[in-house]
Amino acid sequence: MSLNELLHYLRLGGVTLAILLLASVVALGVAIERLIALWGVSERSRTLGETVHKHLLRGDVAAARTASERSDAVVADIFLAGFDRMERARANGGSGVESAVERERAQVGLKLRRNLWILATIGSITPFVGLFGTVAGIMRSFKDLGIDVESGGTGGTATVMTGISEALVATAVGILVAVQAMVFYNYFQARLSRVFVELRLLGDEFVELLKERPASPVPAPAPSPSEPAVRGDAPHA
Repeated sequence: MSLNELLHYLRLGGVTLAILLLASVVALGVAIERLIALWGVSERSRTLGETVHKHLLRGDVAAARTASERSDAVVADIFLAGFDRMERARANGGSGVESAVERERAQVGLKLRRNLWILATIGSITPFVGLFGTVAGIMRSFKDLGIDVESGGTGGTATVMTGISEALVATAVGILVAVQAMVFYNYFQARLSRVFVELRLLGDEFVELLKERPASPVPAPAPSPSEPAVRGDAPHA
């Protein structure tokens, strides 16, 4: 298709085709934004999870919390929610670490799904927008045919067929934009499903280790100055 033909169809499509092209650009923009936002999410979360779990296995909760505070992984928010709840439970005698972790995990899920509704919306409505453009184009073709007949023209069926073929471009573009948006949407849905499973596994293991962590070693009391360092029999004369 030459540039002149493309400009011709764009001119015929009018507002409908402009809306479809704008929707295509928006879908592409959302896809790029989500790709950047989700880049390395799983890798960073697994790395932080391994670090926190090692500290908890040694009973070093302070080091595990510090590692979470310094990390930009999404799972860090889940770990910090668990640490905060553990500290409040220790002070007030309550519990609920699991529920705190689960609530924060739901919040993280909402953040990761942000803007995906735009892709779903574009994928569902653009075929109908294109169909509307086609119907409007066909109506315009028959109107032009009536005007041509009244003025004594001889365009006839050829005029109608040409107008219909040009109007069908709107439907074709609408379907293409919908396919583009749904491909992006399904890709992110599949990717986020794996991310959510990983976050659930990391969160569950974190809660288990937080409950089963070994007690911090209590240092032995230093001997008093009056107490002999070594106990034993008195020395022989």
